[in-house]
Amino acid sequence: MINDILAGIPWGIFLSFMIGPVFFILLETSIIKGFRAALVFDLGVILGDIVFIGIAYLGSYRLIQSLKDQPALFIFGGVLMLAYGIISFIQLKKEQKINTDIIDKEIVKKNYISLFIKGFLLNIINIGVLGFWLAIIISVGPKLEMQTPRMITFFIAVIGTYLFVDCIKILLAKQLKTKLTPINILKIKKGISIIMMVFGMVLITQGWFPEEKEMVKKAFDKIDN
Repeated sequence: MINDILAGIPWGIFLSFMIGPVFFILLETSIIKGFRAALVFDLGVILGDIVFIGIAYLGSYRLIQSLKDQPALFIFGGVLMLAYGIISFIQLKKEQKINTDIIDKEIVKKNYISLFIKGFLLNIINIGVLGFWLAIIISVGPKLEMQTPRMITFFIAVIGTYLFVDCIKILLAKQLKTKLTPINILKIKKGISIIMMVFGMVLITQGWFPEEKEMVKKAFDKIDN
């Protein structure tokens, strides 16, 4: 259980720093309307993530169950994640200017129900988020043996870490806002894309050389014992 929680923490941190409209609106809402309003908006975003996790998990469950012991699944998951990173990186080349003032003026009204719904809708209309969760499930699922309790623990760790880091972002909103120049934003986006590509290549390697992976695992087990 502890290992499943530890496996989810890096993904939660990674997810929290993915730059997009949600990121900027969260900071803007915190600056204009305060911590509570930003938190309610963020909870709406998280509900959208939970919906996508459910869709991705149910949609990929049978596929992963039938192939979970096959190295090909690691290759498939790695290719998916590598492609996600490459496409994101290529799209950055087309961006001439990043608008850091992306915000729906209605979002700053201090109506908590409206803020929650807008956070949910803003996340749920981004189909790329579904692709992101699908890539994670295909990559991590076999390692957790697709056991529902372990998967739930993993995703609770991801979402919990994501919410914790977002709370820190909300508290530091003004400081973060001044640091997010167009150049810095592009650097962060490129870094995230490269990390995705590295994750993908690692998974492909694990699938391509399953025997070597098993040898390394046994070696670590001996060290632990």
